[in-house]
Amino acid sequence: MISIPQTKPPRWTIELAVIVCLVILYGPLLYHWVWDGWVNKDISIQHEYFSHGVLGIPLALKLVWDKRQTWHRLGDSCHWCGIGCLVVAFVFYTSGVMDAVNLSLPLMLTGILLCLKGPAGLKLMLFPLVLIIFSTPTQLPYLIEPHILPLQRFIATVAGTILHGLGYDVEVNQIYLSINQQLVEVAPHCAGLKIMFTSLYMGLILTYWTGIHRSRLRTGVFFIGIILVSVVGNILRNTILTFFHGNGMSAAFHWLHESWGGDIYSAAMLGSLVLTVNAIQSHVPEQFAIAAVPNDKGESSIQPRPLDF
Repeated sequence: MISIPQTKPPRWTIELAVIVCLVILYGPLLYHWVWDGWVNKDISIQHEYFSHGVLGIPLALKLVWDKRQTWHRLGDSCHWCGIGCLVVAFVFYTSGVMDAVNLSLPLMLTGILLCLKGPAGLKLMLFPLVLIIFSTPTQLPYLIEPHILPLQRFIATVAGTILHGLGYDVEVNQIYLSINQQLVEVAPHCAGLKIMFTSLYMGLILTYWTGIHRSRLRTGVFFIGIILVSVVGNILRNTILTFFHGNGMSAAFHWLHESWGGDIYSAAMLGSLVLTVNAIQSHVPEQFAIAAVPNDKGESSIQPRPLDF
């Protein structure tokens, strides 16, 4: 009797099979996200809040490719949580509910990582996975919008104050600005919620790319700066839009609000993030320093060292 030795299939064949299955299952979904939702804008306003995925998802794939050799050096390990993630992802994918189908993608990827390499594999690919999670369209903007009314009022008030200071007769009522009998509404997406989503996402990429995520102080200052830049930028944008609309400059209003003028505005906002992170790297220390300062009696006492800006 001849015994035939049993050999395990090469690891690359398993990984290739996984990749093929992912392309078959989620290729059409990603096409729907990108082409129908982010390019042609035919799905919903809430879907457009995640258009930063056009940059984030390719970057996630590049990071996975860059980490492939480290991935192959990890030992094979299957964690039971991975099986649970795969089961939930399958249920979501076959549910027919669009939001559940969307969420099945990060769940599926998490399950695959845990089933192939265990927690070590998940840790290695955590940042690319985070980029995909925050690119996955959900109803989160819809849940947040009702709670940003104070921000809408603030932007409308400040924009009205600026125009009034420039000599224009402007009336502000809650989230509405009236100028020359023309009414402008500061809607939730006009209050900067969308650009704030994008800015925070790009800020996440910049913290990883520049390495400032290693400093909690710099990271905290950077994300506070992102929020401030987004609010100030949208105050200026709504001021200009109100000026255009109130003075009958409909072409200019359309250019900035719906055409490529809005793209220039978004690019300027994202460019300001690069300037912000450069300023933080130059002027913000990695952590608060504590120094021993002698008192009048010659004794040393621990006091915070002044920050050198």
